[in-house]
Amino acid sequence: MANSKIKLYPLLYPVAFLYGIGVKIRNWLFDKKLLPSQRFPIPVICIGNLAVGGTGKTPFVEYLIRMLSDKYRIAVLSRGYKRKTSGFILADFTNAASEIGDEPCQIKYKFPHVIVAVDKNRRRAMRHLLVMPNDTRPQVVLMDDGFQHRYVKPSFSIIITAFDRLFFDDKLLPVGRLREPVKSVERADMIVVSKCPEEIDTKDFFNVLNTKSHRLLLNQLFFTNISYLQPQRVFPQVNEPFGWENISKDDEILLISGIANPIQFIEKIKSFSNKVSVLTFDDHHAFTKKDMQTIQLELSKMKSKNPLIICTEKDAARIRYNPYIPDEWKSHIYYIPIINRFLLENDGKIFETKMIQHISSMINKYKNLKI
Repeated sequence: MANSKIKLYPLLYPVAFLYGIGVKIRNWLFDKKLLPSQRFPIPVICIGNLAVGGTGKTPFVEYLIRMLSDKYRIAVLSRGYKRKTSGFILADFTNAASEIGDEPCQIKYKFPHVIVAVDKNRRRAMRHLLVMPNDTRPQVVLMDDGFQHRYVKPSFSIIITAFDRLFFDDKLLPVGRLREPVKSVERADMIVVSKCPEEIDTKDFFNVLNTKSHRLLLNQLFFTNISYLQPQRVFPQVNEPFGWENISKDDEILLISGIANPIQFIEKIKSFSNKVSVLTFDDHHAFTKKDMQTIQLELSKMKSKNPLIICTEKDAARIRYNPYIPDEWKSHIYYIPIINRFLLENDGKIFETKMIQHISSMINKYKNLKI
């Protein structure tokens, strides 16, 4: 099997070449204004990437929400990837992940005061948001995964690239994971390197970036990593307190993961127990009745009567509204919340200053404009 994959790989390069030509033509059409790109009279912060999946966009969107929501009315605008609905939806607490997507569902669950909207057509969604009543209309829009959606022109663009798969070392689809060529990073205003290890030589990192391209935004480069918080119940009606201190090395754990890159998550759980079984699914996986049977089979192999079931935060958004979850699991299934933090001591303050300055300047620019 491994040899066949190696033989197939060279055949993908012509496909990647043709794909790259198509992306360049599309970008050229936008650059020359032959395709429309609309700017809106409101700060629109785009959080995107050049690669597909697993770079850490959602934790960074949540970081921005925490940073900005006590100062401004925030809206998160998402495509609602893999939802079973279509068109514009303004999310509320009745919407399941199947209706609005798992990431918007997660954000609405964690930040109920924040406006969350989904629409594949982001330009149409922006128009819906801007006709909301004055006292509820958002003052800042966070456009999640919108870097390739060029029909909306953001006021500020942030590229997220994962430390273990940096965009300048990657290749175009389908050979690599890049959606568009490395040169496209020049459209961004800032680069954030996510999922960094605790110890990193940033000087060497800057040097590597500088040799790759002198046009990269070295003065707008930040390093972040992920911190794991205390386990939380997926079904919070069970109120018994629980934390990492309740997990011993001999506790049996079934770990369920349906995210693009679960390695860090798996390593975290294995640091608490020596008896971890792992079931991995595709990113944004919609759990079926058959999946529940697979999970039940794994649980039946364990000696514990009620072994811990631990999933990622994004999986919890899909599991919470899943009709196939047996009631007997609900008392011992947990998810691990994560937060984004800046690696270097002063970077958080520098980043916040830049964001507030940008948002303030945009609001002042359009303050006399009637929407």
